[in-house]
Amino acid sequence: MAKLARRWIALASIGVAVAPLSPAASARAPATGGKIIPLYAKGSVPSLGVPEVRDRMETGETMIYDVSEPTLELYRPAPGRANGTAVIVAPGGGFVALGYTFGGTDVARALADRGITAFVLKYRTIRSGDGPMRMPDVHMKEMGIVMSRAETGRPVEMPRFAGEPHAIEDGARAMAIVRQRAREWGIDPHKVGVIGFSAGAYLAADLAIGAKASRPDFVGLIYGGLRTPVPEDAPPAFIAGAADDEYQRNDPVLLYTAWRQAGASAELHLYERGGHGFDLHAKGTTSDHWFDELVWWLQSRGLLRPTKDWAR
Repeated sequence: MAKLARRWIALASIGVAVAPLSPAASARAPATGGKIIPLYAKGSVPSLGVPEVRDRMETGETMIYDVSEPTLELYRPAPGRANGTAVIVAPGGGFVALGYTFGGTDVARALADRGITAFVLKYRTIRSGDGPMRMPDVHMKEMGIVMSRAETGRPVEMPRFAGEPHAIEDGARAMAIVRQRAREWGIDPHKVGVIGFSAGAYLAADLAIGAKASRPDFVGLIYGGLRTPVPEDAPPAFIAGAADDEYQRNDPVLLYTAWRQAGASAELHLYERGGHGFDLHAKGTTSDHWFDELVWWLQSRGLLRPTKDWAR
């Protein structure tokens, strides 16, 4: 049980080392972003009955637990640099937490530097446990399936996680808000994508294969898991993972195969090393270059070049 708990922490924290904050680290202000946009009117979605918790790790990561009030956090490009493309960034954390900095705000800032209007999606999670590792029983069972699947390849597709349905609702709501307010934020409503990490990549895949009204125009599935069936008109996908991923080493290939068998466009980057949780912090592996390759992919699809009529 203790070994499984440690593995869960590694997954929930997007693969970074987790340790209590030192007093000096606690005194530093956490990274903050731009405008916060609530997804729903206050009180219109059920509460978990406990306050939201933010844990700052000595690594610089911020873990958020017990999310009842989902939001978007807006990061805009510098004046004159916006190209009309928008990306909703969905952090990972097993649907019981959100690794909000490394798989969220860091990525949003990097996208904004490339002229993309970025939003970090703080989607609802399940209620965390009461112990120091915050693991509810249902998630322990889910992690058992994850580890068994990694070793045996069965089931081919993970059953839906307990928190996934609410996360999908929040993702669809976020897509609707960004498209509805596109003119306000200088966004082309036909160039709105979702990039997800780990559990956030499951969410991005769910949106990509779901109802047409909520489908992104493109998706980035970064060390995420298989979701099917993929329709033939699924949005183009950038898929990245590592062959030494302890949890989902086969899923990048499974995702790419599902997209291509459906006749949808996809690009796959499977790195020799990188584990589960490579981000924008260099690790000395080829996975360090995933963001550059994502940017090249966006550029090749015309998503970094302003379209003529998006601002009208």
